[in-house]
Amino acid sequence: MTVQTPSPIVQVLPETAPFSEEQRSWLNGFFAGLLSLDNAGVTALSPAENAAVMGEADDGAPWHDPSMEMAERMKLAEGRPLPRKLYAAMAQQDCGQCGYVCETYSAAIAEGKEPRLNLCAPGGKDTLRMLKTLVDEGGSLPAAAPAEPATAEPLGPLGRCRENPAMATFLSRRKLNGEGSEKETWHVEFDLSECGLDYIVGDAFGIVAQNDPRLVDAVIALLGARPDADVGGMTLRQALIAERALGPAPDALFQLISYVTGGETRAKAKRLAAGEDPDGDLDRLDVLGTLHKFGSARLSAEAFVEALDPLQPRLYSISSSCIATPGRITLTVDAVRYRIGSRPRWGVASTFLAERVQPGDKVPVYVQRAHGFGLPADPQTPVIMCGPGTGVAPFRAFLHDRKATKAPGKNWLFFGHQRRASDFFYEDELTAMKEEGVLTGLTLAWSRDGKEKIYVQDRMRERGSELYAWLEQGAHFYVCGDAKRMAKDVERAMVDVVAEHGKRSPDEAVAYVAALKKAGRYQADVY
Repeated sequence: MTVQTPSPIVQVLPETAPFSEEQRSWLNGFFAGLLSLDNAGVTALSPAENAAVMGEADDGAPWHDPSMEMAERMKLAEGRPLPRKLYAAMAQQDCGQCGYVCETYSAAIAEGKEPRLNLCAPGGKDTLRMLKTLVDEGGSLPAAAPAEPATAEPLGPLGRCRENPAMATFLSRRKLNGEGSEKETWHVEFDLSECGLDYIVGDAFGIVAQNDPRLVDAVIALLGARPDADVGGMTLRQALIAERALGPAPDALFQLISYVTGGETRAKAKRLAAGEDPDGDLDRLDVLGTLHKFGSARLSAEAFVEALDPLQPRLYSISSSCIATPGRITLTVDAVRYRIGSRPRWGVASTFLAERVQPGDKVPVYVQRAHGFGLPADPQTPVIMCGPGTGVAPFRAFLHDRKATKAPGKNWLFFGHQRRASDFFYEDELTAMKEEGVLTGLTLAWSRDGKEKIYVQDRMRERGSELYAWLEQGAHFYVCGDAKRMAKDVERAMVDVVAEHGKRSPDEAVAYVAALKKAGRYQADVY
């Protein structure tokens, strides 16, 4: 592919656009990087093992596994009823960001009760496209289904759903990493006393974040529009900061570009809208990258905004206990920053929490009740928690809750990260809990401190005899973290531990873990 270099930035920026000198200076540097773009051991269960471990749904659907690729799930769903096909297309994380779980979201779409097909944030455009295809084939939606809910009435109590957030006060942030860390992780705290929200450990906290103004200004500059242009009763800049997603370009934007261009440019835009990648640069085509690629397209501000997806809230595992600290809530957040080519990319909510929101600011938030993830009802039940990195968040909450309620059950935490010296989150309080007896076991794994990389699943195998003994005593097992790799490696390690120390065959070990899950004794909070 040959990238056409546009005119210098002073010609790209509208002369009448009211940018400050500081904004212009930042944009000059940003576009200098933009214009330099060129053309340029995981163990998993087999499908059969997964079917046994995950158990079968009410109609024999074995695919509820976020580590499986969508194509594999869709193949398993062949011949199933429409709700199950829709279910297979979901991201399979039951994260709750859509306001449902995967199963109830798919059922709502199939019944025509939910017209919005773009709510699966982890699934992204792949899920959206598959849902559209299935809906078109199955005819589940009313012919004139609106793009948004038909009513403006709140769909749930204040602060209890994404459609009706409450306002919480941002209190503080503190960095959890020490010197030399390759990560940027923050302990974030909000005050809930004014909005009156409460929660239980295991719940998630929804943040209605805003886009980075620097990215918004860069988008407006390439669009060639005025930041104060009126768009639906607010300025263009306000709409792009607070209302519209600026991540991967939606198909509707490519379609809009195809309407106002011609020839090869139009053909490429149409192919992109259909999910193809004609130039091999799809990974660069967020909204800003798309405007750069199709610099000849002249889009009106209003049509451009209408083509963008709504800005979705983000969910975070809660790392505090409402019983231990009523009126307060904390999160443990990795700030997402990376580069594609020479361009920086930023996680919307994570960098909002890490740098843009300021103490005293009011932020729209909501509590998302957990779906099958929480402490056992009997406080005497032992719990084993496996949470590397920010996956420790809900288990910090579990421990504070068990301490506050004086629960007598034993607690064992597996925690890991890259380096002990710089990445041991909450070291002081975890050490204190260990000394107090609240934390019965604290097993650590550091992947960059030695010649060999050691992960939590390695420690599980090392402590397999004791781990199996806890399970036989009725312990509940929890894992939180990456769905595609870590959670599957932990599950594989659990099967291995049961096979070795329970003297079971591989099939019997798989069945043992399946029984734990069915009984609610093996719970996962994955993303």
